Amino acid sequence: MFDFLDKQFDLAGAGLFQYISFRAGLAVFISLMITVVFGKYLIGLLRKFQMGESIRDLGLEGQMEKKGTPTMGGLIIISAIIIPVLLVSKLDNIYVILLLVTTVWMGMIGFLDDYLKVKKNNKEGLSGKLKIVGQIGIGLIVGITMVVHDDIVVREFTQADTVVETPTEEYEEYKDIQSSITTIPFIKNNEFDYQWLLPGFLKDYTNILYVIAVIFIVTAVSNGANITDGLDGLAAGTSAIIGLTLAILAYLSGNIIFSDYLNIMYIPGSEELVIFCTAFVGACIGFLWYNSHPAQVFMGDTGSLAVGGIIAVIALVIRKELLIPFMCGIFLIENISVIIQVAYFKHTKKKYGEGRRVFKMAPLHHHYQKLGMHETKIVTRFWIIGVLLAIFTLATLKLR
Repeated sequence: MFDFLDKQFDLAGAGLFQYISFRAGLAVFISLMITVVFGKYLIGLLRKFQMGESIRDLGLEGQMEKKGTPTMGGLIIISAIIIPVLLVSKLDNIYVILLLVTTVWMGMIGFLDDYLKVKKNNKEGLSGKLKIVGQIGIGLIVGITMVVHDDIVVREFTQADTVVETPTEEYEEYKDIQSSITTIPFIKNNEFDYQWLLPGFLKDYTNILYVIAVIFIVTAVSNGANITDGLDGLAAGTSAIIGLTLAILAYLSGNIIFSDYLNIMYIPGSEELVIFCTAFVGACIGFLWYNSHPAQVFMGDTGSLAVGGIIAVIALVIRKELLIPFMCGIFLIENISVIIQVAYFKHTKKKYGEGRRVFKMAPLHHHYQKLGMHETKIVTRFWIIGVLLAIFTLATLKLR
């Protein structure tokens, strides 16, 4: 928007909006202001319309005290992401468009689920099958766009015969290629192509394999964020750490000098995702103002599904999806704990006639609650692990 105003009216100082760093800082500021200043008004509206969380008694300390706390707080996060992005990012960028569509799409799925739970007294909310259909839908949109859109490319350079003074001019020739190539850690060239997974006679179907991978990643990460959202501040804080990591990776991937130094793919246009990432981080941190213990509002599926979808799609478009197991390690552990618990319970019930458990309760954060650990300590420790995982993720760029 500001770029448009600069071109139309030649505003003094509007040239600052050409700089990613300035716009990223502005996006954080606007996002924080929206969540902190206007968040309380939305919480008031949620209370007015009786959008309170219904709590099942699972025997956890302090659990029933949360009954009636407003849910659907994800609306605050979504608003605090979309508004700054619309104001300060370049809206003709295909990556920004994809992320905006993902945010609205996943937010709508979560909103419908929360609405059915709260207003229609449907404890299950939106059926699991319909949720999966929605996640597959956005996965298809993202995957097909990544495959067919002309602006989604990786740039390959040919070094000039004569070295000139400025680093960007060392590369006189380049070509933009549409490819299924992505970043893989611990490998010498740090690159992996999905077509390597297929035998020679199926190479022409690489795009189909890639779209399937996109659907799986979007579904897995969004469900991981949803499962993690079980303690005050856990999902929001963890997501903020992941978002900051993605902002750094997006900046490096979209900067010709840093991408060359780190020997990673240069992705034209991906630098604009720094704006989206910083708005995302600001929204998550600002949401903690009201979501930290004791929470005044929960993000609900409205927020958790949107947050997970955003993280997955950003990682995909900057070709860092294979770093998700490290970067989103908290989500992964929470997911795996549920899978282990359910699988072991079914196995032992079939074998011994009664189900047995690996954890006292799943997801994993409830296991520690059952051990008597206060939720603020659990959340803080999970945040610390998230920071360590983020550092490790960034370190993989040079560990090869």
